[in-house]
Amino acid sequence: MQEVRLGVNVDHVATLRQARGTSYPDPVTAAALAESGGADQITIHLREDRRHIQERDLRILRETVQTRLNLEMAATKEMSKIAYEFKPDMVTLVPEKREELTTEGGLDVAMKRDAIKDMVRFLKDGDIKVSLFIDPDIDQIRAAHKVNADAVELHTGSYCEAKNESIVKQEYGRLVDAAKTCAKIGLPVYAGHGLNLQNLAPVAALKEITEFNIGHSIVGRAIYVGMVEAVREMKAAILRARQGALQE
Repeated sequence: MQEVRLGVNVDHVATLRQARGTSYPDPVTAAALAESGGADQITIHLREDRRHIQERDLRILRETVQTRLNLEMAATKEMSKIAYEFKPDMVTLVPEKREELTTEGGLDVAMKRDAIKDMVRFLKDGDIKVSLFIDPDIDQIRAAHKVNADAVELHTGSYCEAKNESIVKQEYGRLVDAAKTCAKIGLPVYAGHGLNLQNLAPVAALKEITEFNIGHSIVGRAIYVGMVEAVREMKAAILRARQGALQE
């Protein structure tokens, strides 16, 4: 079976910490527990307004993560300099608006191709792999390929938040087409945003997708069963879906 990775996003552990301005709960501890539960990667988003993850977290996680560290960040000069300093294993460029609760939609690579190409080149010159967080749109995939991204992460939010079966089917079809397009042009494809134990299986069954970055649902589940068990459950769900698809 083709390798499939689970990246665990620990941003929401930091969100709870920042709500009271305390030193706990610590996303660094959460990351270590996630790795104990089988996480193949730790993902964090250092936002421009520092609403959850702080530079302190990035610094310590760079020293302590035993798997891979994926830094989500806006495509800005400030963030590119921070990435160049701390050298995460992967940078995922994402769109960012101050007023949003969480990332809304994918990066418009087609519209900002020259600027993003320059940033991709800058980061890759620092031996940092670069993924682009995009909507499951063929034009965006082609643009990502042209700016020499190492991978793309498909925004699964529209699929996860669909209000009826007709929209679910439509959005799932977009993910299928996008994943197959990536495979056809040789661009590694990942997925994330809004995935949980209830909606994960159809997406995890897509053999072209080799990595899933999941945060909110795992952290929410961890309140009841602990971080280690929550990660184990999600990893098992991904593997079951992938194995089931291969047997069909």
